[in-house]
Amino acid sequence: MDKGTARTIRLLSWFNFLQDFRLYAPVAILYYTRISGSFASGMSVFAAAQLSSAVLELPTGVLSDWIGRKKTLVLGAACSTLSVACYAAAPGLAVLWIGAALEGAASALFSGNNNALLFDCLREGGMQDRFHEFLGRLGAWFQMALAASALLGGILADRSFRLVMALSVLPQAAALVLSLLVREPRAASGRREGDPVRLFREAVRRFFGNRRILVVGGANMVSYAVSESCFQFSGAFIATLWPVWAIGISQVLSNLGAALSFRLSGRLIDRFRELPLLIASRLYGRVTHILATAMPSPASPVIMASSSLFFGVSTVSAENLLQKEFSDGERATMGSIGSMGGAVLMALYAPLLGLLADASGPGTAILCSQLLLLAPIAVLAREAARERKGR
Repeated sequence: MDKGTARTIRLLSWFNFLQDFRLYAPVAILYYTRISGSFASGMSVFAAAQLSSAVLELPTGVLSDWIGRKKTLVLGAACSTLSVACYAAAPGLAVLWIGAALEGAASALFSGNNNALLFDCLREGGMQDRFHEFLGRLGAWFQMALAASALLGGILADRSFRLVMALSVLPQAAALVLSLLVREPRAASGRREGDPVRLFREAVRRFFGNRRILVVGGANMVSYAVSESCFQFSGAFIATLWPVWAIGISQVLSNLGAALSFRLSGRLIDRFRELPLLIASRLYGRVTHILATAMPSPASPVIMASSSLFFGVSTVSAENLLQKEFSDGERATMGSIGSMGGAVLMALYAPLLGLLADASGPGTAILCSQLLLLAPIAVLAREAARERKGR
């Protein structure tokens, strides 16, 4: 690996860590609910972030292919810093929504861009075939950050939610500084002379004209919308079983398991292939969450956290399948199309989850969601059976 590629990967590793070092993460739904007054209103903050992300996904994907990966990364880091600052200072729901809009903008700027940045960086050194390996390594940094922040954040939140929110601004500001040090890959430069409208049209044509992208991408959209809503809401369910200060412990267990999963994902994909791993990992997640919520007990948070042992494998498997199908010239834009679909669906589903929880309780709301998530697994299983017959 050349020095430039190695330096970029190191910077991205620390950038990922700082981006997800959010002390408020394990208690976000409790904080939003306290500010807004209900689970439905609290979940509307997550919905607002996803709606913002959905609206901006395609423009920011085109932006990345148009102006380059580094500038898009810097813009995302700036939006992320401002977002957490809004959360920390929010006197009511309106300012929380402003923070959510900025968070959605950051998510949109990162979603297609950062994986494309990694892929372009590796391609410079002729290492694009190892994309899944390095994506797993970088994903582990996200999870280690979440684990560290969940443990510390849960303890601090037991004293003051506002303190937790204020301290969460600092890592975002540090990530902004790091983004300025990232080098633009040569493979991603020089795109300003193209036509962004034609680039977008070509990306849409390629996305919807590829069966593999439609099947895997479509299943990802539904899985992301429902499972991410449940994950963000899980603190409310855990709070019915454990004290607030212990919520962070559950998150730590989940994040450590996910970090290990990301770290091992490259080896597992090389041995078992992406699609079988994707199906098995998501099926295990559904079984554990159904058991934990159908028969709630103090052990339920630990049972739910065990599904994280397959989260990294699932994430990297799906992304590697898609990156193999994406075209070089529209790589970020095609990634943003899939991300936009997931964001739209989550923006619609998150408030529904909150309403269901207000009516029937957090556990029932999560249980119903897990049953719904069996549908995309069935779609992937059908695709795997079709591929086996085609051999």
